[in-house]
Amino acid sequence: MSVRRLVASGGLVGRLSRRLLGSGSGLIFIAIVIGLGAGVGAIVFRDLIGVFTQLFTGQSAHGLVGPVSHPLLPGLGRWFIVAVPVIGGLLYGPLIDRFAREARGHGVPEVMLAVAAEGGRIRPRVAVIKSLASAICLGAGGSVGREGPIVQIGSALGSAIGQALRVGELNLRLLVACGAAAGISATFNAPIAGVFFALELILRDFEVRSFGAVVLASIAADVVGRAAFGDAFFLPLPGFQIVSLWEYPLYALLGALAAVVGVAFIRILYGTEDLLDRLWRNRPEWLRPAVGGLALGVLLFVLPQLYGVGYAPLEQAISGQLALWLLLVLLAGKLVATSLTIGIGGSGGVFAPSLFMGGMLGATFGTVANLLWPGSVAPIGAYGLVGMGAVFAGAARAPITAVLILFELTGDYQIILPMMLAIALSAGLSSVLSGDTIYTLKLRRRGIDLQPGRIRNPMELISVRDAMRPMPNPIEAATPIGDVIERFAADDVDALPVVAEGAYQGVITSSRIDEAISSEGAGVTAADLVTAASPVSSDRTLEDALHHLVTAGSPGVAVTERGDGRVIGWLAHRDVLAAYLARRAGGSPRGAAHGTERGPLDKLEPPLAGTA
Repeated sequence: MSVRRLVASGGLVGRLSRRLLGSGSGLIFIAIVIGLGAGVGAIVFRDLIGVFTQLFTGQSAHGLVGPVSHPLLPGLGRWFIVAVPVIGGLLYGPLIDRFAREARGHGVPEVMLAVAAEGGRIRPRVAVIKSLASAICLGAGGSVGREGPIVQIGSALGSAIGQALRVGELNLRLLVACGAAAGISATFNAPIAGVFFALELILRDFEVRSFGAVVLASIAADVVGRAAFGDAFFLPLPGFQIVSLWEYPLYALLGALAAVVGVAFIRILYGTEDLLDRLWRNRPEWLRPAVGGLALGVLLFVLPQLYGVGYAPLEQAISGQLALWLLLVLLAGKLVATSLTIGIGGSGGVFAPSLFMGGMLGATFGTVANLLWPGSVAPIGAYGLVGMGAVFAGAARAPITAVLILFELTGDYQIILPMMLAIALSAGLSSVLSGDTIYTLKLRRRGIDLQPGRIRNPMELISVRDAMRPMPNPIEAATPIGDVIERFAADDVDALPVVAEGAYQGVITSSRIDEAISSEGAGVTAADLVTAASPVSSDRTLEDALHHLVTAGSPGVAVTERGDGRVIGWLAHRDVLAAYLARRAGGSPRGAAHGTERGPLDKLEPPLAGTA
C-alpha cells in the first residue's frame, strides 16, 4: 500500500503524518528523512554510472586516455568508442520518450520550474527514469555531469514524500529544495555548497526557516555519502597561495575571460539544440540520441579525454601536466561535446562541464602567466582552480555556490580572495552580456521567465517559422466554383491559397464559398472569391501572427521569407494552437502540427499584397 493510501486510511502512518505536520519540528524530521533518502539515491546513482561505464568500456571509471580497447571486442581497438554513444542512445532515448520526457537535458531547470510555477510537484517516476537515463548516458560517453541528475533525483524524492504527506505548497517547495541540497552534498561531499546551491538557484530564498531545513537535509545526506565514499572530495586538489599582490589584476582578467566563456557556453548549448531541432524535425524523438550519438562517438574517438564527466583530465590540467595546445583543444572540445550531448537528447548536468572548461581556461591562463613572469606568479593550478569557479559563475550566475564549492574542494583559505574577485567579476560581466543563465534560458524559451518571477506569454517566444506547415496545393484563379467546392470538400480545410500565373493572390475561405453559392450562382471563378489576405513574414512572433489572422479575417495565410518575399509555408489558427501547446508541454514547437518542409508554392513569385 502506498504512503498516500496509508495516510488517507487513518492508519499508523496517517497518525504519524498528522503529528509531524502539526508540530514545529515535524518538517525538520521530514527534511532529515529526505536527506538520508537522497544520500542513498546518490550512492545508487554513482553505482549505476559505474555499472554502465564498465559495461560500455570495460573500465570502472571515466577518463579514457590512450589506445584502449573493449575486452569483449579487442579487434576493434579504440574504434569501439564510436559505437558506444549510439548504443547508449538506443537505450535511454526510448526510456525518456516513453516514461518521463522531463528527464531529458540537464535537470536543474525542471526543478526550478517545479518550485517557481508548479507548487513543488514533481512526478515520482522522474527519480527512477532520471537515474537510469543519466547513468546510461554518462556510462556511454555523454560529456555531461552528475549534479543535474542528482538534483532532479533528490528533488523528486522530496516532492514525492511531501505529496504523500499532503503538505502545503510552501512546505512542498522547501522539501524539493532539501532534496536538491542533499543530492549535491552526497554526490560531491560538499554540504555547504549543497545548501547554497538549493537556496541560491532552486528555492531563491534565504529565510531562516528555509535555511535550517535545507542544512539538516544536506548534513544527513553528507553523512550517508561519507559512509559510502569516504571523506575525500570528488576532485582532489593541492593547496595554492598568492605569490604577489600584483597577481590580483591577473585574476580579475581571468574572471572577465571566464564570463565570456560562460556566456559562450550558454549560447552554443542552446544554439546547438536549435540546430538539431531543425535537422531532426518530424522524426521520432526516441531515435534522436542514437543517431546523434554517432557524431558524439567520432568526437570522443578524436578526444577520448572528453568521455563522460572528465575529472581525470581536469585533475591533470590543474596539476600542470597538459600542454598549452591541448588545454585549448580540450576547452573547445568540451564546449562542443556537452552541447552535442544535451542537444541530441542526452541526460546529464552542466555543472561539471563548466568546471572542466573553467579548469582548462584557468590552466591555459596560468601557463601563459608563468611563461611571461616565471617565479613571480602562482602555479598553474591556482589559476585553473579559480577558472573553474569563475566559468561556472559566468554560466549559472550563482557566485555564492561557486565560491563555496571551490573552497570546500581545497579547504584552503589562501586562494579564497582571488577566487572571490574572479567569480564576482565573472558573474557581474555575464549579467551584462546575457540576460539569462544556462538554467533560466531553457525555461524562458518555454515561456517561463523566473527573473521577475512571472510567467511570460509563450506566443512571444515562438516564431512563425517554428509553427508553419507546408503550403497546400494552390487553386488557379480561373478555376470554376464547382471545382473549388470539390477541392474544399476533399481537403477538409477552411481556407486555400489562390494563384494567377504563378503569383500569389490571396486566399479563398469556406465562408466566402457559402456566400457565393447562395447569392452569386453559376459563372463564378476562384478569382471572384479571393480575399486579399496579405501573407505574414516567417520571422514574426506567433503573437503578431495571431493578430494578423484575426485582422485579415482568414483561417489561414501564406508565410513568406523575409527579404525576398518568397512564399515558403502556410499558417492557420490550428497551427498556432499546436505550437503553443507544444511549447507549454516542454517540446519543440517546430513542425508541431504538420512539419515545415516547403510545399508546392516554394518557387512562387513574390506576393502581390504587402507582407505583414
